[in-house]
Amino acid sequence: MGALPIYRWRLAPEGLATRRQLRAVGLRPGGQDVVAQVERPRRRRGPLVAYLYRVDLAKPVRPMTENRWAALEKANDARRQCPVCRERLPYVIPTSRGMCNACADSPQLAA
Repeated sequence: MGALPIYRWRLAPEGLATRRQLRAVGLRPGGQDVVAQVERPRRRRGPLVAYLYRVDLAKPVRPMTENRWAALEKANDARRQCPVCRERLPYVIPTSRGMCNACADSPQLAA
């Protein structure tokens, strides 16, 4: 694969879109390769880069099936159970702490 064409921010040609732009209209890249990239300059760091895909080759987003909804619910439920006290919580446990707020603030576990 050769070098990708690079476009300045908001100057990409019609018919190319980022993943987010495709998703906003109900599409996905569908296995196609990146065809270009767009760069947004920043003052103190390197430019922000977004990859572009052809809209005409994009495929519709796959619909959520009953099994996919169930798997998503199971995964989200697991993120709400504290691994220390095993309590189910109304919030997602922060990955930085790895346990619920009550266990993280407990003086017995801090020692």
